[in-house]
Amino acid sequence: MTSVITICDTCKRDDWAERAANDGVELTDGEALATLVETAAEGVAGVETRRHSCLMGCNHGCNVSLQAAGKLTYTLGKFETTAEAAEGIVAYAALHAESKSGQVPFKQWPQAIKGHFITRIPPLPDA
Repeated sequence: MTSVITICDTCKRDDWAERAANDGVELTDGEALATLVETAAEGVAGVETRRHSCLMGCNHGCNVSLQAAGKLTYTLGKFETTAEAAEGIVAYAALHAESKSGQVPFKQWPQAIKGHFITRIPPLPDA
Protein backbone atom coordinates (compact mmCIF):
# COMPACT_ATOMS: atom_id res chain seq x y z
CA MET A 1 0.00 0.00 0.00
CA THR A 2 1.22 3.51 -0.75
CA SER A 3 1.98 6.00 2.00
CA VAL A 4 1.80 9.68 1.13
CA ILE A 5 4.13 12.29 2.59
CA THR A 6 2.49 15.72 2.59
CA ILE A 7 5.04 18.50 2.99
CA CYS A 8 3.97 21.94 4.16
CA ASP A 9 5.48 24.27 1.57
CA THR A 10 4.72 27.47 3.49
CA CYS A 11 6.67 26.59 6.66
CA LYS A 12 9.19 29.20 7.72
CA ARG A 13 11.52 28.52 10.62
CA ASP A 14 11.94 31.28 13.21
CA ASP A 15 15.02 32.78 11.52
CA TRP A 16 13.62 32.74 7.97
CA ALA A 17 12.96 36.50 7.68
CA GLU A 18 16.48 37.28 8.86
CA ARG A 19 17.99 34.78 6.41
CA ALA A 20 15.82 36.17 3.61
CA ALA A 21 16.98 39.72 4.34
CA ASN A 22 20.65 38.95 4.96
CA ASP A 23 21.32 35.97 2.71
CA GLY A 24 18.76 36.48 -0.05
CA VAL A 25 16.90 33.25 0.77
CA GLU A 26 13.91 33.11 -1.58
CA LEU A 27 12.34 29.71 -0.93
CA THR A 28 10.41 29.08 2.25
CA ASP A 29 11.94 26.42 4.47
CA GLY A 30 8.96 24.25 3.57
CA GLU A 31 9.67 24.59 -0.15
CA ALA A 32 13.31 23.68 0.45
CA LEU A 33 12.37 20.64 2.55
CA ALA A 34 9.76 19.59 -0.04
CA THR A 35 12.39 19.58 -2.78
CA LEU A 36 14.72 17.47 -0.63
CA VAL A 37 11.96 15.00 0.31
CA GLU A 38 10.79 14.72 -3.31
CA THR A 39 14.34 13.96 -4.41
CA ALA A 40 14.86 11.40 -1.63
CA ALA A 41 11.55 9.69 -2.49
CA GLU A 42 12.32 9.22 -6.19
CA GLY A 43 12.09 5.52 -6.98
CA VAL A 44 11.17 4.46 -3.42
CA ALA A 45 8.45 1.81 -3.64
CA GLY A 46 5.24 2.57 -1.77
CA VAL A 47 6.02 6.25 -1.14
CA GLU A 48 4.47 9.29 -2.81
CA THR A 49 4.89 12.97 -2.02
CA ARG A 50 2.72 16.01 -2.38
CA ARG A 51 2.91 19.62 -1.25
CA HIS A 52 0.25 21.48 0.68
CA SER A 53 0.17 25.13 1.70
CA CYS A 54 -0.03 25.26 5.48
CA LEU A 55 -0.55 22.26 7.73
CA MET A 56 -1.29 24.74 10.56
CA GLY A 57 1.65 23.62 12.68
CA CYS A 58 3.52 26.90 12.48
CA ASN A 59 5.07 26.54 15.95
CA HIS A 60 6.58 23.24 14.80
CA GLY A 61 7.91 24.08 11.31
CA CYS A 62 9.00 22.43 9.13
CA ASN A 63 6.03 20.03 9.11
CA VAL A 64 5.05 16.92 7.21
CA SER A 65 2.20 14.46 7.53
CA LEU A 66 2.22 10.79 6.67
CA GLN A 67 -0.99 9.08 5.57
CA ALA A 68 -2.33 5.91 3.98
CA ALA A 69 -5.83 4.52 3.70
CA GLY A 70 -6.83 2.53 6.77
CA LYS A 71 -3.61 3.30 8.65
CA LEU A 72 -2.44 5.56 11.45
CA THR A 73 -1.68 9.10 10.31
CA TYR A 74 1.28 10.99 11.74
CA THR A 75 2.27 14.63 11.84
CA LEU A 76 5.97 15.30 12.28
CA GLY A 77 7.69 18.65 12.63
CA LYS A 78 10.64 20.77 13.70
CA PHE A 79 12.72 19.54 10.78
CA GLU A 80 15.78 21.34 9.50
CA THR A 81 16.04 21.61 5.73
CA THR A 82 18.72 18.94 5.29
CA ALA A 83 19.15 15.89 3.10
CA GLU A 84 19.49 13.80 6.28
CA ALA A 85 16.06 14.93 7.52
CA ALA A 86 14.49 14.27 4.10
CA GLU A 87 16.05 10.81 3.87
CA GLY A 88 14.79 9.96 7.37
CA ILE A 89 11.26 11.10 6.51
CA VAL A 90 11.25 8.97 3.35
CA ALA A 91 12.75 5.95 5.12
CA TYR A 92 10.05 6.14 7.79
CA ALA A 93 7.36 6.52 5.11
CA ALA A 94 8.61 3.34 3.42
CA LEU A 95 8.31 1.48 6.75
CA HIS A 96 4.83 2.98 7.24
CA ALA A 97 3.86 1.70 3.78
CA GLU A 98 5.07 -1.82 4.64
CA SER A 99 3.24 -1.89 8.00
CA LYS A 100 -0.31 -3.24 8.09
CA SER A 101 -1.47 -0.62 10.63
CA GLY A 102 1.00 2.17 9.89
CA GLN A 103 2.69 1.65 13.25
CA VAL A 104 6.44 1.09 13.01
CA PRO A 105 8.38 -0.38 15.95
CA PHE A 106 10.58 2.25 17.61
CA LYS A 107 13.74 0.20 17.07
CA GLN A 108 13.19 0.56 13.30
CA TRP A 109 12.78 4.34 13.31
CA PRO A 110 15.45 6.25 11.40
CA GLN A 111 17.46 8.44 13.77
CA ALA A 112 16.57 11.54 11.75
CA ILE A 113 12.87 11.35 12.71
CA LYS A 114 13.22 10.57 16.40
CA GLY A 115 11.89 13.45 18.49
CA HIS A 116 9.90 14.91 15.59
CA PHE A 117 6.49 13.30 16.16
CA ILE A 118 3.70 15.77 16.95
CA THR A 119 0.49 13.76 16.49
CA ARG A 120 -0.72 10.24 15.82
CA ILE A 121 -4.26 10.05 14.46
CA PRO A 122 -6.19 6.78 14.26
CA PRO A 123 -7.68 5.78 10.92
CA LEU A 124 -11.32 6.52 10.28
CA PRO A 125 -13.63 3.59 11.00
CA ASP A 126 -14.80 1.68 7.95
CA ALA A 127 -18.03 3.13 6.60
